[in-house]
Amino acid sequence: MQKLYPDAAAALDGVLRDGMVIASGGFGLCGIPERLLDAIRDSGVKDLTFCSNNAGIDNEGIGKLLRTRQVRKMIASYVGENKEFERQFLAGELEVEFCPQGTLAERMRAGGAGIPGFYTRTGVGTAVAEGKETKVFDGEEYILERGIVADLSIIKAWKADETGNLVFRKTARNFNHPAATCGKLCVAEVEEIVPAGSLDPDAIHLPGVYVQRMIVGAPYDKKIEFRTVREREPA
Repeated sequence: MQKLYPDAAAALDGVLRDGMVIASGGFGLCGIPERLLDAIRDSGVKDLTFCSNNAGIDNEGIGKLLRTRQVRKMIASYVGENKEFERQFLAGELEVEFCPQGTLAERMRAGGAGIPGFYTRTGVGTAVAEGKETKVFDGEEYILERGIVADLSIIKAWKADETGNLVFRKTARNFNHPAATCGKLCVAEVEEIVPAGSLDPDAIHLPGVYVQRMIVGAPYDKKIEFRTVREREPA
């Protein structure tokens, strides 16, 4: 099966449609699938639901799709640093489902593992629990959280072999692994492709069975959210 595509637009050809649910890897701007997000924006699809730890920042990551009004709903845990997100949310233009960070990761993992739901104490007695089924175990109240199954997963990895086995680099693994497993189809962008069999099996973080399509997105401009520097003192 040929998994490598020439660019992001080609890898997403025939996949995108209005109203779909997309699970996106990344944490802040670390490990986000930049090329695939750009291609989704350029495609013009709309009414999207994104499941992601956060919504990027203004004009970066998912923030680009917020600017173009292509996102209808966000399922996320941290949404700071994004003024457009804040504006749309407060104006009632964007539906938001807030989800504790660990719970969001587990919802993605559960969806990928075929687990429809699980009970957790996280969020009990808060707005997170509103409208959700509860159950008492050993005298403690738990809330039922549903597993997430997305129409499409988009992720970013450091290195891949030709069969789609992936290696993530340090903290850039973050939400990419659970996001990859919960999608009906997973498209990965990577920095480097190596021959099949050249990766140490013990070093593979995500088996190629989870990855249907790939692109090489390099070179990347390694972005950071904030840059704080000290004023230079006179010599």
